[in-house]
Amino acid sequence: MRKSNKKLLAVASAGGHWSQLFLLRKAFEHHEVHYITTNINHGVSGENLQLNRVLDADSSNKIKLLGLALQILCLVLWHRPHTVLSTGAAPGFFAILFGKMIGAKTIWIDSMANHKVMSVSGKLAYRFCDLCLTQWPNVADGKKIHYSGSLL
Repeated sequence: MRKSNKKLLAVASAGGHWSQLFLLRKAFEHHEVHYITTNINHGVSGENLQLNRVLDADSSNKIKLLGLALQILCLVLWHRPHTVLSTGAAPGFFAILFGKMIGAKTIWIDSMANHKVMSVSGKLAYRFCDLCLTQWPNVADGKKIHYSGSLL
């Protein structure tokens, strides 16, 4: 089957965010996908992925967070994706923000770990999302944040 000419940028921090994003990879197999994460050795052995590594940063280190934002901005501008999808944390927030700024469709899937409220990054990102999903029915608001099932 032919690959789509539309680019997808799939972004997540290492750990649970990456594991959940990685579970979706089969759904993207007919698209040109570029992955961005903070640890390129996390669960990708034997996979043929177009993968970029970025800084692992959070709000506790503003300088490192700024560096991460600049890295993500450069990658979004370089790849010019049609769609940006993230399962979370800071790299995902910046990818959603910058993706929206260039006109990409944006999708946020909040982490399975956040069973009572949206994650901090999710609370920031959902304002820029075309589609925002939670993996817990009680977190959905039926307006902007939707529940369609879970990844795990």
